[in-house]
Amino acid sequence: MNLKKRLIISNAAILAVPLLATIAASFIFIVVSSGAFKADIGYENAKRLTEIHYELFKASGNILVESPEKLTEKDFQQYIASRLSDIKADIIVLRKNEAVFATKQLNKIDVEKCLKAGNGGFFGHSVNLDGTDHIVYVSSFTFSNGDQGRVILLAPTAKESLTFEKFVLFSLAVFILSFLITNIAASFVISRSILKPVDRLKRESGEISRGNLEREIIEEGDDEIRELCRSFEAMRLKLKESVYMQMRYDDNRKMLVSSISHDLKTPITSIKGYVEGILDGVAGTPEKLEKYLKTIYSKAVQVDNLIDDLLLYSKLDLNQVPFQFERTDIIGYFKDCVSESEYELGKWGIKISLRTEIQGFRHVMLDRERLKRVVLNIIDNARKYMDRPEGEITVILRETASNVLIEIQDNGPGIAKEDLPFIFDRFYRADAARSQRAGSGLGLAIARQIVEGHDGKIWAKSRENEGTSIIISLKKAK
Repeated sequence: MNLKKRLIISNAAILAVPLLATIAASFIFIVVSSGAFKADIGYENAKRLTEIHYELFKASGNILVESPEKLTEKDFQQYIASRLSDIKADIIVLRKNEAVFATKQLNKIDVEKCLKAGNGGFFGHSVNLDGTDHIVYVSSFTFSNGDQGRVILLAPTAKESLTFEKFVLFSLAVFILSFLITNIAASFVISRSILKPVDRLKRESGEISRGNLEREIIEEGDDEIRELCRSFEAMRLKLKESVYMQMRYDDNRKMLVSSISHDLKTPITSIKGYVEGILDGVAGTPEKLEKYLKTIYSKAVQVDNLIDDLLLYSKLDLNQVPFQFERTDIIGYFKDCVSESEYELGKWGIKISLRTEIQGFRHVMLDRERLKRVVLNIIDNARKYMDRPEGEITVILRETASNVLIEIQDNGPGIAKEDLPFIFDRFYRADAARSQRAGSGLGLAIARQIVEGHDGKIWAKSRENEGTSIIISLKKAK
């Protein structure tokens, strides 16, 4: 249930429950009064009682408006008496507890009873005089000479009329009491449905602020509160994921620094050694000096390439390399890649060829320069690790319903099964001695990031002593 609906139902219940309770209680009161006290609470009795109260109230108001001395004038007394005769009411005017005008003779005891009973109230008060119930209104005033005066208004009423008074008071009391109870109960239910989950959410958010991201936030309460809990839970999971990723980044950064230090130390140590040899005069002949300088230059190029690869990898890792995608004919593109590599590979006695199983032209959205780096990097890796006198590299193009598959296959030594899952990790080399092959160790890691930047996938298949295949999957252009 949503909070809006709950509030509507609660507000409706606050009004409906007291009304129903009052109607039920009133019905019980009428039944009990009719059965036990033989009192008929009907429309006529209610109308009669209302008329009596109205006339007495009006007469009391007229008397108080006039000056107190007016009550001692016979004309005004007759006017008041005629007005009260319609409801068979009487008036007694007292001055210092002595009657100066009365339409009904009362003894002092009855006068005291009336004064005691008629001290006000919405319905007045009742008193029994000579076995008959009367409604009593008493008004106090002061004469001009300072004497205290009082007016007693009496009207006989039936037993049913007095019972009606009690009925109205009882119904009003039931309504007020049931209204208060319903209001308190509704407030308790609403506050519990809101405050309990909000309090739990407050505690859990406190745990999050203290860095505890393991406690799951349970969805409870109304729809809006559940939605709030769901948002906090999503936030918790995101924070937990970001903390985990930050820890991974920290670990990777440490490993990166360690790997960079290792990979830079080897060529720099060689450079230092050869420079020291030159300074110490070890390279005493021009031929030896030229050899030393060429070695220093090659090691410096190696360091430069390592730094370039490292910068590129860092930018790719931080998504700071923009890709310029173009709609490209994949067959023509790989013909160019193979043609570009053919001459250089020929120097090493390696043949490269293109085989396509794609029918017609198939276009792919790709960054031509970035993907070419991937392809040439894979081909260069195959060249560096080739141990056959007649090396072969074959680029095979295939297709599925939605993808183009590029397989770059060689007949080199292959990769050990236990090393295969890690070859796309940065600085990973399958051979134990890291210095045996020139390179940064970032080539395939960069290749994976570039391919994934194309929303593609890259993986490897290999058999030792048979060769390795690197496979790239790219989506076809729409």
